[in-house]
Amino acid sequence: MATPKLPLRLASISGKRSRQLLSQTSRNGQRNASSLSGTAEVSEDVDPSSSLSAPGPSEDTIRSFDPIERSRSRVTQLPPSRYRFRPPKYFRGPLHPHQPPPPSNPSSRLFVPGPFSLPRLQQTYVSTLRPDLMTLSYIHLPPGFRPPPPAPRLRSWDNSSPYHKNRPLRSPRGGSSELSLLRKPITFRNVPKVERITVHSFPKEVVSNSAYLHVAGLVLQSITNVRATVHRARKSIANYNVRERQAISVSCDLRGEDMYCFLAKLVDVVMPKIKEYKGASGGSGDGSGNLAFGFSSETVGGFPEIEVNYDMYPPKMIPYIDVIVHTTATNDKDARLLLSSMGVPFYGKHVN
Repeated sequence: MATPKLPLRLASISGKRSRQLLSQTSRNGQRNASSLSGTAEVSEDVDPSSSLSAPGPSEDTIRSFDPIERSRSRVTQLPPSRYRFRPPKYFRGPLHPHQPPPPSNPSSRLFVPGPFSLPRLQQTYVSTLRPDLMTLSYIHLPPGFRPPPPAPRLRSWDNSSPYHKNRPLRSPRGGSSELSLLRKPITFRNVPKVERITVHSFPKEVVSNSAYLHVAGLVLQSITNVRATVHRARKSIANYNVRERQAISVSCDLRGEDMYCFLAKLVDVVMPKIKEYKGASGGSGDGSGNLAFGFSSETVGGFPEIEVNYDMYPPKMIPYIDVIVHTTATNDKDARLLLSSMGVPFYGKHVN
């Protein structure tokens, strides 16, 4: 019985003996960095001299270094686009091997540099108005709160008549059948903001005289800094003498810097000039966070771009304009709160 255990004992004794020999070798042969006296102990191939001690270029070499003059002295100049990526002129589909870069890339043909500075109204919104709107719209829900299940929209019959048995469910009581947008809790991710502004003009005299439309387009382009878009009639209307495909109105869509500059100009310059101006109507919203208000032709003449060069526009041809502010809010109450914080006054009954 002892014979099978003999190899195991010999293996354990030989393992202990080898570990002792290795430990003695490591103690005798170990080297610490603090015990090294110089680089000669590390390696004889290491150069002790430093490259920083090498002498620099001479004064004559420095004076003679002129890459611009050297490039001018070339007989044949290098092509300017030798090392530059040239995007394709045409888009040949998503599967083509040569794809154009995104517009944000400086090498793109559609690249527009900027913005170099934010408008003052946008800076005020980011630094002051956005935190205030989130605080005013905050709804506190205690931990563990669960909203009650929504009631069924369609009502059932009371079975007071035998004809109620197979009838479909009734529509909701009162109000319109259209469902309004759901209002999600306001957080730092969905604070309402102005998305775009549409400036529209439809002079009624344009049916008989197209010059009114040209003046309206020039006025809108001057006050918005955006080229006006012409809209044409889709069909003929005999009562108004409107023909199919006739140009009848112009509009401009403002986004980004132009949008904030136009809104700041309305609040700071145009609205204070209007005598006894009440503001925008409290019921001017569409129920989805978009508000609209208008200005007469006399008010449009008070824009600084029109006022500084008033003689260029015929006074009787200056049109009225409609301003539609599109916001990311889902109801008129939040959109009205956003524009009120920016300085737009409202009057009358507020319809939410």
